[in-house]
Amino acid sequence: QVRLAESGGGLVQAGGSLRLSCAVSGSIFSIRDMGWYRQAPGKQRELVASITSGISTSYADSVKGRFTISRDNAKNTVYLQMNSLKPEDTAVYYCNNPIWSRTYWGQGTQVTVSS
Repeated sequence: QVRLAESGGGLVQAGGSLRLSCAVSGSIFSIRDMGWYRQAPGKQRELVASITSGISTSYADSVKGRFTISRDNAKNTVYLQMNSLKPEDTAVYYCNNPIWSRTYWGQGTQVTVSS
């Protein structure tokens, strides 16, 4: 059974940086496409970055040029490096896979950006 453990969130001032990590267990991680999602209060969850098993990446326009997704298959971990953070980046951040996300989400990690 897959388990996702997000970490690395916190409170940061605008312009600052954070690096999120997501440890995956219970599945063959290396073959899975992975994504980072976020949900701000009162808003729907949105996909902000994704990475394929072949290391191709894509980003939402709102984070392009500021966020970088990466993965370490040896550690079953996916990362999100977030730079030049803005108050509108404040949200709970989750990692997931398009198939797992139909039935399971981890607890996420809170990112709060103060102005």
